[in-house]
Amino acid sequence: MLASHGAERSLPFKLIGKRNLVLSVAFLFPGQGSQSVGMMDAFSDVRVVKDTFSEASDLLNQDMWKLASEGPEELLSQTVNTQPLMLVSDVAMFRAWVSLQGPTPNVFLGHSLGEYAALIAADAISFSETVPLVRARANLMQNAVPQGTGAMAAVLGLNDDDIAKACSVAMATGGVAEPANFNAPGQVVIAGDKVTVEKAVEEAKGLGAKRAMLLAMSAPSHCSLIKEAAEEYGSLLESITINPTTVPVIHNEDVSRASSPSHIKERLVRQLYRPVRWVECIQATIELGATRAIECGPGKVLSGLTKRIDKSVEMISIATVEAMQAAIKLIREGKE
Repeated sequence: MLASHGAERSLPFKLIGKRNLVLSVAFLFPGQGSQSVGMMDAFSDVRVVKDTFSEASDLLNQDMWKLASEGPEELLSQTVNTQPLMLVSDVAMFRAWVSLQGPTPNVFLGHSLGEYAALIAADAISFSETVPLVRARANLMQNAVPQGTGAMAAVLGLNDDDIAKACSVAMATGGVAEPANFNAPGQVVIAGDKVTVEKAVEEAKGLGAKRAMLLAMSAPSHCSLIKEAAEEYGSLLESITINPTTVPVIHNEDVSRASSPSHIKERLVRQLYRPVRWVECIQATIELGATRAIECGPGKVLSGLTKRIDKSVEMISIATVEAMQAAIKLIREGKE
């Protein structure tokens, strides 16, 4: 069992401290889409992980460990549950890494909601303030459009120009269908109102898409339908403390490494209604010298995307305690 390493709910949990950075390693934190029933079962005996879930459960007045381990799937897929649950899981796994004295990477980045875990890891925002903030964020996004009227769809096998064309044609008679996630070459997610997104899906198929299908998402993230909610969300951000990052965090919205509190806030607001530029984020990570990337969270979605973006990056899984220990040993031994 791992030591709690300061994870008691009455004490702050300093993630970075003064340890040396590892200049060839990036940490990637997943967001919505990586959830599954039982996704944290491999860490059920790890004290710091269970403490993190207990802390979150107290903050949200909801048993987050039961939700992660038992679901059911339909509850996991609801934005108001998925977002805080993924945040808690990502941070819990990073705390486990820290508890094992894992080296600090030289850059953090997170996909969509995962950016919040990256900012927590970089000491820019606190876990205790961010967990309820993310639940509020999810509620705003969910309520931005009437239930059942928003949609997101994945399109595979088209270039970005063709995606833009499919969306443009679909919107010709009104409605919204916009690129939301540039996940990998030939893999883009679009978002908007359901009727227009469905039109865009059909247009994409006509342009030669290998696959184009609606996703099980209950809110249309990263599109203009969320802009009004984003303005309200900006006022919520005023209530939390934001500090300069101690380790660079690459932001989804503009692929910058802005570290001041005001810039971080601006990017978190804009991230709600602007696309996730994941391909560029990974490319920026490589430019910073990262040759290895560790997916710190449930699933292997980001590992698959990263391999499609640049095969030269070595992806490391830490989905179990044993895998985490092996990764720490590998990095400490400097096997480049």
